[in-house]
Parts: sequence; structure tokens; C-alpha cells
Amino acid sequence: MTQVAFGGIHHSSLVMFCLLVLFAVIHSGGAAMRTRAESLMGARAWRLIFAAASIPSAVLLIAYFLAHRYDGIRLWNLQGFNGVIPFVWLLSAISFLFLYPATYNLLEIPALLKPQVRLYATGIIRVSRHPQAIGQILWCFTHALWLGTSFTLLTCFGLIAHHAFAIWHGDRRMRARFGESFETLRDQTSVIPFLAIFEGRQKLLWKEFLRPSQLGIAIAVFVIWWAHRYIPLATKVFLSSRIGELLS
Repeated sequence: MTQVAFGGIHHSSLVMFCLLVLFAVIHSGGAAMRTRAESLMGARAWRLIFAAASIPSAVLLIAYFLAHRYDGIRLWNLQGFNGVIPFVWLLSAISFLFLYPATYNLLEIPALLKPQVRLYATGIIRVSRHPQAIGQILWCFTHALWLGTSFTLLTCFGLIAHHAFAIWHGDRRMRARFGESFETLRDQTSVIPFLAIFEGRQKLLWKEFLRPSQLGIAIAVFVIWWAHRYIPLATKVFLSSRIGELLS
């Protein structure tokens, strides 16, 4: 655990807070600038610039979290309780179904396909209008439950706060771009998972989930599960790197 503290706050928690702010500014700021930037330089050029900034910020955030996940104060330890491991893994797997929505187009990241803003009302959007936010909340819940440290709790609060803002910000941008069409979609969907379905405003069509992307998610979940055994080694590599030395 990190022992250096400032006013009771561990150094690594302060660094993580700064990384979270940087991550939020790049992602939400980039989304806010998208319309104007694309009009100036084109959709492909802006996507490449945005990806060049957003992907490294996300990778750095994940790497720092893995390296310092047990920092701070251990608030609880449930790792020895029966059923905790399968519960954490099950919810974590479900979180990826939301974090990687079926409407996501992977080829638009490197601009191999022209990036577009679309209005979707199928697949995971029937469950929640903001699946990535729900997936992030589930991921945070499971990892905070498993790790139980103040550092993890700070990280999770920061990620959830950013995604709560992204829900508001995303709806605002979609309303400005699509107008009445978005209003109709908003009335037919919900942010809270399954709420619109329970209220009869939406129907769940299972056939919409039978797509190659869902198989990709299942493979990714298995690979991540398998790779968890190498987290200690990855942590040592990161801490021994130049970036790790600067941040640690």
C-alpha cells in the first residue's frame, strides 16, 4: 500500500483523481467539440485526433488503477466469503454486455469507416439508453466489492460521476442533433435498465442480440478472466516503466 499521504489522502489517490479529471475532459470535451471539429477538418481526421488522445488516457487510467488498486485504507475484505468470486465474475461479465453495446462500430475508431452519429433504438438500447454508463456502474460495483480499498472507492466514484454527467451531456447533444426523433426515442427508452420494458414503453427482442459482436464480447470476457492471473506481472512492468516511475 502507498504510505505517503497529504492531509490523510494517499498520494496515489491524488494522482488517480487527476487522471480521472483528464480522462473526463478528453472524452466529454471531445464529444462536445465533435460537431464543430468535423465541420472544420472532416469526420475521419477528427476521429483520429480524438482516438490519439482518448485511447492513451484510458490505457493510462487502467494501468494506474491496476498498479495501485490495493492502496489506501482497506475498508472491507469479502474475498474469503463463499459465493463472492462467482458473483463478482457474473456481474463483471454482464457489465461488458453494456460497456460494449451492439450498436458499436469498431472500424470507425481508426476511421476505416467514416465515423457517424446515429440514433439507435434496438438491441441493448432497448434495455438502457446509456448502456456504457450502466456497464461502468456495474464494473465499479463489482471491483469495489472485491477490492474494498479507499483508492478503489475513489476511482469508482470518479468514473460513476463522469458517466452520470455523460448521460446528461449525451442526451443534450442528441437532442440538439436529432430534435424530435430523439424526443421520441427518449420517450420509448429509459436510462435505468429494463424500466421502459416494465412500463410497457419498450419490448425486448432477443433476436437482436444474436450478433457476431456478442460472440466477441464473450471471447473478450474469457480472455480478461484468463489474463487476471498476470495482473501482478503487468503491475511490476508498469511501475518499472518511465511513466510508472513518474506517477508512482
